Amino acid sequence: MFTGIIKNLGHIDSIELYDGNISLWISADIIDDIQIDQSIAHNGICLTVDALNRKLYRVTAIAETILKTSISEWKIGQSINLELCLKLGDRLDGHIVQGHIDTIGICEEIKEKNGSYNVRFSYASEFAALIIEKGSIAIDGISLTCHSLSHCEFTVSIIPYTWTHTVAQHWVQGTIVNLEFDLLGKYLQRQWRLTTKGEEDIPNNS
Repeated sequence: MFTGIIKNLGHIDSIELYDGNISLWISADIIDDIQIDQSIAHNGICLTVDALNRKLYRVTAIAETILKTSISEWKIGQSINLELCLKLGDRLDGHIVQGHIDTIGICEEIKEKNGSYNVRFSYASEFAALIIEKGSIAIDGISLTCHSLSHCEFTVSIIPYTWTHTVAQHWVQGTIVNLEFDLLGKYLQRQWRLTTKGEEDIPNNS
């Protein structure tokens, strides 16, 4: 469980491909706080540490994760947002984020506005019911608020601190990002579908 408040960046040191999986060796200033079997959000993707040395740690993404996220686009040397899992008693400064990516989005436009940034994203219209005006969304693991919605686009506003301390600063037109919609909205959508259509008619988006 995460909050979408990014406090650390990691850097991809190497990428290994095997049996349809992707393994990443990552360097980070928080290496001393990392343990094997620990869950860490990487650009919003919850991945488990499976190897560790003094300077680097390794995580592996399997086919389902590769299919639904931007991880296949990542490159050696790239910066990624890191978030350690929430501790009981911590402040929930963002919103509840699972690290389970629903789909990808595409950066369509970035506009600077008095030092802040308005960023517009497009996404598959089948997920439109999961976004509301002023609702929460995690983009590459960053907890942000949606506004200016259309059926397949939305905009977020990013303050200067978040822009300079996360991978948002590297977004450009065409960047593929990971989207995780608000958990409550997904439960409400499922309940509505169960009530109105019945279980057998519900498409599997998970």
